[in-house]
Amino acid sequence: MELNRYQNEARQTARYPDVGSNPIYPTLGLAGEAGEVADKVKKVLRDNGGAFDLEVRNAIKLELGDVLWYVAQLSSELGFSLEEVAEANLGKLASRAERGKLSGSGDSR
Repeated sequence: MELNRYQNEARQTARYPDVGSNPIYPTLGLAGEAGEVADKVKKVLRDNGGAFDLEVRNAIKLELGDVLWYVAQLSSELGFSLEEVAEANLGKLASRAERGKLSGSGDSR
C-alpha cells in the first residue's frame, strides 16, 4: 500500500475534536500508542524471556498500526503527506550517513 493512500483512507476514520485544526489530539494519541508498543516489548522481556512469538508479534503489529494511524493524522493536521514525511526522513538519514553521523545524538548532527 502506498503511504498517501493509507493516509487518505485513515483520514476517513478520524473522529476527534476539531479534525482539521487540532494537532494536539493526534500528538497525544501517538505518544500513548508508542507507549503501548513499548509496554508490549517490555512484557516480552519480563514474561517471555525476550522471545517474540507469533502471538506477541501480531499484537505489536496491531499497536504499530495504531502508531501509524496517529502519525498519519498528525501529518494531515500539519499539512504534510506521509510520503513527504518519509522522503524528508530518508533525506535526513542519507545526509547523516554521508557525513558519518548516523550514530550519536541530537537533531542537527
